[in-house]
Amino acid sequence: MPLAQLISPQQLAERQTRGALVILDCRFALEDPDYGLCSYAEGHIEGAQYADLERHLSGPVTKGVTGRHPLPAPESLIRQLRAWGVNSDSEIVLYDDGPGAYAARAWWLLTWLGKRDGVFILDGGLKAWHAAGFPLSLDALVMEPGTFKGTPDNRLLLDAEHLQKRLDQPGLTLIDARGLPRFRGEVEPIDPIAGHIPGAQCAAFNENLGSDGRFLPAEQLKERFAAKLQDRSPDELVAYCGSGVTACHNLFALCLAGYPLGKLYAGSWSEWITDPQRAIATGD
Repeated sequence: MPLAQLISPQQLAERQTRGALVILDCRFALEDPDYGLCSYAEGHIEGAQYADLERHLSGPVTKGVTGRHPLPAPESLIRQLRAWGVNSDSEIVLYDDGPGAYAARAWWLLTWLGKRDGVFILDGGLKAWHAAGFPLSLDALVMEPGTFKGTPDNRLLLDAEHLQKRLDQPGLTLIDARGLPRFRGEVEPIDPIAGHIPGAQCAAFNENLGSDGRFLPAEQLKERFAAKLQDRSPDELVAYCGSGVTACHNLFALCLAGYPLGKLYAGSWSEWITDPQRAIATGD
């Protein structure tokens, strides 16, 4: 079974009729941390529970040490997954407003803990659900606690120290999921220092999507990432972004394209710049 799987609104609506499905609403907005929960309260896909980026899908921030969205402690995340009713064999559908960045963060965390089958991202998110004419619900779901057991696979991670040592290695492909103006250092609306990690290539996550907001076909995604990899092994690819969230979108898209799952530098740019000894690049 492919590691990265999409589900259409029509497929989700049909799958809902069979029950025993865990649906997580991952909507969030960096500029308004209350947005996701407020939006969920105003209407969500029937049966969905709310998964908050900062309360559930991230750990505590240590100023001057971590990035903006550190990984949650595995035991804390496992407890939360059980509270959402997740079992090891559960089918799980993840969605956000549409682009899939926050849903992809949840997908990566599940993959990290060993849940590698039966996890789907709603292609096009809630925007596509609305466009298909499906209703929203106001009902709060009470789930029976699940029994999920997970073990973090830290082979999927690369920390700042090891990344720094690899920057000069010719086999490394380092991709940055932020938009080109932030990558170049022309603007920086969130973090205190602008620029990118030396040797990185810009691979803006929203370019994994078509004009309809859905993921590009696998062949187009393969062409996109082949241009970044050139003749280097995909096993040596490392993804990062501002805080370890939209990088997961690129990792999901790579898997859709048939590539192996790359590594995540989870601290990303917001962690990298906490140490003034780490090099910074600007421009292309």
